Amino acid sequence: MKKLCLIVLCLMVAVSGLVFARGSSQGGASGATYIPLVSKGFQHQFWQAVKQGADNAARDLGIEITFEGPESESQVDKQIEMLQTAMGKNPAALGFAALDSRAAIPLLQQAKDRNIPVIAFDSGVDSDIPLTTVTTDNKAAAALAADKMAEAIGGSGKVALIVHDQTSRTGIDRRDGFLEQMKKYPNIQVLETQYGGGDHLRSTEIAKAVINGNSDLKGYYGANEGSAIGVVNAVNELGLAGKIVVIGFDSGKLQLDAIKSGLMYGAVQQNPVLMGYKTVESAVKALKGESLPKIVDSGFLWADKSNLTNPDVAAVIYE
Repeated sequence: MKKLCLIVLCLMVAVSGLVFARGSSQGGASGATYIPLVSKGFQHQFWQAVKQGADNAARDLGIEITFEGPESESQVDKQIEMLQTAMGKNPAALGFAALDSRAAIPLLQQAKDRNIPVIAFDSGVDSDIPLTTVTTDNKAAAALAADKMAEAIGGSGKVALIVHDQTSRTGIDRRDGFLEQMKKYPNIQVLETQYGGGDHLRSTEIAKAVINGNSDLKGYYGANEGSAIGVVNAVNELGLAGKIVVIGFDSGKLQLDAIKSGLMYGAVQQNPVLMGYKTVESAVKALKGESLPKIVDSGFLWADKSNLTNPDVAAVIYE
């Protein structure tokens, strides 16, 4: 009887190990469990910080990951190709940050049909396929940016905003969170939202055109790293440093330098390293059969010249 129990126990352990390692033979060169992460981009320092967190988790949990994204955050088709390639490697699980909240749903449905757990990060999709979404509360973070803007311009005047896109969940929420919060300040006029694709050169040209067309502009909000740098460049090139309040999103060396110099008033900070870590950690939990919350909040806070050295702030900024 004891021998029979031992055999059953060994079989249970073996089956459990096979479930956890599913997909590792093709995707993981080392034979480890393989989890690809397909990001919205790779050119911004934000995504490098997310990758750092994901790499940390992979090391701690003993798995293999890859992390990639298109050159530009406007390349939805390129991202879909990357997602398709990642799925072709028979991964154990999948991390995905959608550039378009709907475009990838057919592929994600294929992943679900193949029992590949999908973990969304940064920007979710309009579907319940992802078991969880590791993200910032972007509407609340954008509302904080609006409050800081209102405070900085004295509660009245004209402000503009440039957003990375109107298709991703982050773009939509960082736009709507800002606009909805601004309704609480009736003496502030908000110009029509502009979209720069997260590209700092394109965003610079858009911001310059808006500023030149609105000589009484008091504030400008950039909803991601590329957008914010575009605004900073525009203000600097037009010789208006200190005359327009610039508020951004995320950090990176250029934004931090702008905050330190006074060119930028401040920026909402996410926690990209934690976001990357939690994405991989959530994927591993899913493979083990653990239940996950629908949202894993990776947090945010405000950073300006007065608190950059604060330990809480210093822990999440990157350059």
